[in-house]
Formats: sequence, structure tokens, C-alpha cells
Amino acid sequence: MGRRFVIMKSLIGVLMGVVIMLLVSSCATVPAEPLGEGELRLLGMQVPEMGNLALGVSYNIYFTFDADGKPEISRACCYWSPEPDRQYCYKVRNVRYDSPGDFSIDLSLPYPDQQTMKCYVDYVRDGKRQRTNAVSSSICGVSR
Repeated sequence: MGRRFVIMKSLIGVLMGVVIMLLVSSCATVPAEPLGEGELRLLGMQVPEMGNLALGVSYNIYFTFDADGKPEISRACCYWSPEPDRQYCYKVRNVRYDSPGDFSIDLSLPYPDQQTMKCYVDYVRDGKRQRTNAVSSSICGVSR
């Protein structure tokens, strides 16, 4: 019984460590400091179909954000894990400056494999184009 107790205690410790690491890493993309004047910060993105998107089909991807005031959002750009240098930019639609704010883009999946999609927004702050933080989601492209 003593050996079983030691093994169980070790497993619980390891699992707690994994849970803590996941919680810390899931919050890593959203800075905790207050927004600066005119700043826009992405909070998250919602991908339909639990990320199982069909190739050649257009999907609405929804984003949430915090903003100081109503900065002008010019476009949202996304890139995928196999090709981080190749970015696809989209027209932003239905912007609502609530707390939090939200908007959507229409996106067609360019790759058939499992990937991580990361997106950021270009917006105007003090007359200059700025880039937000990036948010990400797992995507699994499937043929239909």
C-alpha cells in the first residue's frame, strides 16, 4: 500500500504541474497591463466547427477585443504554422465597440492539414498604422 501511495502522490504532482503550465501558457498571448491611449488588443477568436473546416468553403471567424476609444481597424491578417511568412489579410466586418468589442472576417482555408492559425489586426492609432497582439486557434482542414 505504501508504494501505491507514493506513485499516486507523484502522479498527482505531475498532473498539477501540467495544469498550471497550461493555464499560464493559455494566458500568455494577452498582455495584462492596462491599454494605452487609442490602443486595441485582441482577446480571442472563435472558429466554427470546432476547427474542422472544409477546404474551399468560406467561414465567419469571430474576434473579441478591448480598445481605448474607437480605433479604426483596417484589416485582419492570419498566417498558418507551415508558412508563417505567407500572410492572408481580410476585410474586417461588423465591428462593434462594446466591452469587449467584436468583429468578424470571412475566411477560406488555404491548407488541408492540421495547423495553428494566428491572427492579428492592423489599426490606426495617432494617425499611424499599428499591429495588435496575435491570437491563435488550432485548425484541421478537411476535404468535403
